Amino acid sequence: QVQLEESGGGSVQAGGSLMLSCAASRNIVSVDPMGWYRQAPGKQRELVAAITSAGITNYADSVKGRFTISRDNAKNTVYLQMNSLKPEDTAVYYCHAYGRPPNLTWYYDYWGQGTQVTVSS
Repeated sequence: QVQLEESGGGSVQAGGSLMLSCAASRNIVSVDPMGWYRQAPGKQRELVAAITSAGITNYADSVKGRFTISRDNAKNTVYLQMNSLKPEDTAVYYCHAYGRPPNLTWYYDYWGQGTQVTVSS
């Protein structure tokens, strides 16, 4: 049932760091791209960062220079290193992957359950 397994969320003071991980199950293949979205209370879900299997990255302007996304294609896992965290980064972070079941030919958007990141001032 769990297609994207997220970990690494938690609470940290402003200026601190957290590392998020998300592993896609074997029930998802041809996973490209993978990324992270976040949603703060009362706000719309927004893209934080994404990465293709070729290593091409895309970041929200608000996190450029502070967050780094990376990917281990062999493990079907995406990471988000978050440095210099700010209170405005507080949100539920959702892993996302675009892929397909191995026995099918059409693709789906897969979403993790979300992990809470709280940054205190």
